[in-house]
Amino acid sequence: MKKFFFYSTLFFVFGCQLNSQNKNENKKYKINKTDSEWKAQLPKMSYYVLRKAGTERAFSGSLNFNKKEGTYVCAGCQIPLYESKHKYDSGSGWPSFDRGIEENLEYDVDYKIGYPRSELKCNNCGGHLGHMFNDGPKKTTGKRHCINSAALNFIPANEKP
Repeated sequence: MKKFFFYSTLFFVFGCQLNSQNKNENKKYKINKTDSEWKAQLPKMSYYVLRKAGTERAFSGSLNFNKKEGTYVCAGCQIPLYESKHKYDSGSGWPSFDRGIEENLEYDVDYKIGYPRSELKCNNCGGHLGHMFNDGPKKTTGKRHCINSAALNFIPANEKP
């Protein structure tokens, strides 16, 4: 009976994981490119993060300590995702925002590390940005959008996004 319970649980966990991770696989985005086109267009780390749902090492991203005013856009398709006025230092090692430009974000669930996390994607090209957590500033939204620098480009306020 213990073996049955163990294997049933294992099947359920991995079955749910596979179903959840593939649910948006066939979603059509405004920007559609082949894997080789993305690989040719993007720097190596941006390709790894945006197209393979990777994560850069904490404190290694160029935008983590950026305090300039402006807009953060998707490194894959240049659509605006975050405004600098919503960025804060979470101490996590990645750029953190308490909110994003909602119409340009997609929320998904991933189980890549064994439990569900709220994944953030670009709604225009489907690029993986990072994850959302409920440990953000209590005085604003209470949310933390933990975003990889490699998934973003920064456009200063005096330039047009």
